[in-house]
Amino acid sequence: MIRNFFKIAYRSLLRNKGFSIINITGLAIGMAAAILILLWIQDELSYDEFHDNKDRIYEVWNRVPFEGSISNWNSVSALTARTLEKDLPEVERAVRVGSSNYLLSVGDKKMMKLAMVVDTGFLQMFSFPMLKGDPATALNDRNAVVLTEKTAKILFGDEDAIGKMVKIENKDNFTVSGVLKDLPGNSRFNFDYLLPWSYVKYREGEDLGWHDNSTSTYVMLKPNANFATVAAKVRGLKQRYDGEAKTMKWEWFLYPLSRWRLYSSFDDRGMEDNGGRGSFVKLFGIIAGFILLIACINFMNLSTARSEKRAKEVGIRKVVGAMKSSLIIQFISESVLLAFLAGITAIVIVQISLPAYNQLTDKSLFINSGSISTWMAFIGFILFTGLLAGSYPAFFLSSFQPVRVLKGTFKKANALVTPRKVLVVLQFTFATILIICTVIVKQQIDYARNRETGYNKDNLVYHFMTGDIPKNYELIKNELLSSGIAKSITKTNSPLTERWSDGWGQSWQGKDPNDKTSFDRYLSDEGLGVTAGLQFVQGRDFDLKQYPTDSTGLIINESALKVMKFKDPIGKVVGDLGIDWHIVGVIKDFILTSPYERTRPILICGARSSFMSFNVMQIKLNGKNTTAANLEKTAIIFRKYNPDYPFDAKFVDEEYAGKFENEKRQGILAALFAGLTIFISCLGLFGLATYMAENRVKEIGVRKIMGASITSITTLLSKDFVKLVIISFLIAAPLAWWCMHKWLQSYTYRVGIAWWVFALTGLLTVIIALLTVCYQSIKAAIANPVKSLRAE
Repeated sequence: MIRNFFKIAYRSLLRNKGFSIINITGLAIGMAAAILILLWIQDELSYDEFHDNKDRIYEVWNRVPFEGSISNWNSVSALTARTLEKDLPEVERAVRVGSSNYLLSVGDKKMMKLAMVVDTGFLQMFSFPMLKGDPATALNDRNAVVLTEKTAKILFGDEDAIGKMVKIENKDNFTVSGVLKDLPGNSRFNFDYLLPWSYVKYREGEDLGWHDNSTSTYVMLKPNANFATVAAKVRGLKQRYDGEAKTMKWEWFLYPLSRWRLYSSFDDRGMEDNGGRGSFVKLFGIIAGFILLIACINFMNLSTARSEKRAKEVGIRKVVGAMKSSLIIQFISESVLLAFLAGITAIVIVQISLPAYNQLTDKSLFINSGSISTWMAFIGFILFTGLLAGSYPAFFLSSFQPVRVLKGTFKKANALVTPRKVLVVLQFTFATILIICTVIVKQQIDYARNRETGYNKDNLVYHFMTGDIPKNYELIKNELLSSGIAKSITKTNSPLTERWSDGWGQSWQGKDPNDKTSFDRYLSDEGLGVTAGLQFVQGRDFDLKQYPTDSTGLIINESALKVMKFKDPIGKVVGDLGIDWHIVGVIKDFILTSPYERTRPILICGARSSFMSFNVMQIKLNGKNTTAANLEKTAIIFRKYNPDYPFDAKFVDEEYAGKFENEKRQGILAALFAGLTIFISCLGLFGLATYMAENRVKEIGVRKIMGASITSITTLLSKDFVKLVIISFLIAAPLAWWCMHKWLQSYTYRVGIAWWVFALTGLLTVIIALLTVCYQSIKAAIANPVKSLRAE
């Protein structure tokens, strides 16, 4: 019997090729979009889930009452790991993790690669598959290095890397003790090779103490440990060793691995908020569900639009003894067959779209076609879609009464509210919400991008001070300036777009004892103002040649001046990190971190700082030369004085533009899904237009005979659809406003929600709806009335 159902369904599809193509297209696009979103969600949910000990691994976080709120962050003192192992018997092991780019060389092969510096137990805590070597001992030796498979391939080709020598920073020899399988994309850890923590201690000396909080630390509890008990002990442990921490009520807490990716965002109360990636996963899940639902609604509308053609078939089947249940199974079979064909088409669409989709989402998503579970999930997805799409048409069509059907009295075309109208309103409501959200997201990105940065990004590049650059800095600087390649040069502790140091505890005359303001710290030798185009409102830039005491000089921004409340700041002394700095200048606020956040108070310290070091060379290129010529000549000079290291200059404007990538990606995805939703919704609207035209064909014929014009008939048929779109807009507008209002609250600098966005979206959806239904309306209006009335 089932075979017979599918045979009838197949014949029905062949008889109605146009209807079948439209239905399969709508379902395929909806299914493909849902599959792409579900692949993204699955990837997000699987982050670091491959570790064998995932349920016992935690990251150590700080929690500190600060400036009227509670601050949380995930870097602690380097002393923390050993302290936890020593004081807490429930801790099996604790490891420290840091990262840095080092020069990696084997013979003539030299390259900058990202190293992760870790304690010896890292590979025993985290389950990164090891192709060669022993994870328990691979990092025990100070001069041992563990390479990823890709890095080993680059350095040694097809040779066995184990036991081979690798040189780090052109001076330290390391022995390859292990090779890891290339890292999965769904992990927070990203590195090309691992170095033991003892190497950092050897190069940089002892740990900086309890006041330095810049080390990521991870803890693995013993299998039988009670987390609540351990958490209580950890909370006050820092206060036992750091007197200042006790005064500040500084606590530690353990944050589980399962929440790192999606939930590590905290509000001012120190509690998890809704601003993490978990909110996006939920949002995208809702979008996937709605797109699939809209595709199914499209199927329902197109199926019920053909109810008149199928009604007599149902009536005759019932007359000859068909049960309602068998008719339901028949129509469900048709929808499942359509869903199967749409599913195959969707897979093709997904495979074609994945390269572009991966580039857009910055992921490496794929369909694991070799997994049985993948195919089981796919079959389940098709059955679910087929049942969802076919359920309403099956019950609707099978409910026709034979007597009324065969008499032609079963139709209720002019009902005020019908399920089909409700479904179309639902479709356009969701589509309208996505359009409004897309426009507002773009406005927010443009608003932040156009915000005054406080410095001039044009022709400004930077280069990390690798290899021999520190000792040859003056030679490089003089040659760049004398050759006309650069207009000005300075050296700093970090790029102009990043904050590498911050802290509190500064002192100045008249400071409120309860003031706990945290300042961003920056370091410069001289000429930062002219190089970066900083705008001075008082005082001057650092000039060590004319003012040697500028080595202990300090430049503050306007936000810092507001905190310090100096009426005449020039010459005032600010104590920080054991040095008395004297203010030589005040600059306008500039954006050091996120363009969406408020500008923090900044202290730009002179060259004498012992806490920060010079890591970056900032170069203002000569705008009279072409960029290509400037870079080519700069590279020659750098290679002359730093021959063993690659030249790798970075443009500040490109780095700044990268701050908008996340929001830009959200906007593109929202626009993409909005477009798909509109397209599928229009197919549904087309189905409803077909249904209405079919059921009013005789009415239209009579109107034409009575003298009605094509325009009046087209208007008559179209106005009902415009009403539906307007209703959907009235529902969507407040929902979209609420969603965007909540989203914008996470940004300090945010755009206002303008009324014209809603007006434009409403007008756009009405135009799209009219263009969709006009074809059917005009087709019905110009039809020959003789054909529709000849049987009367």
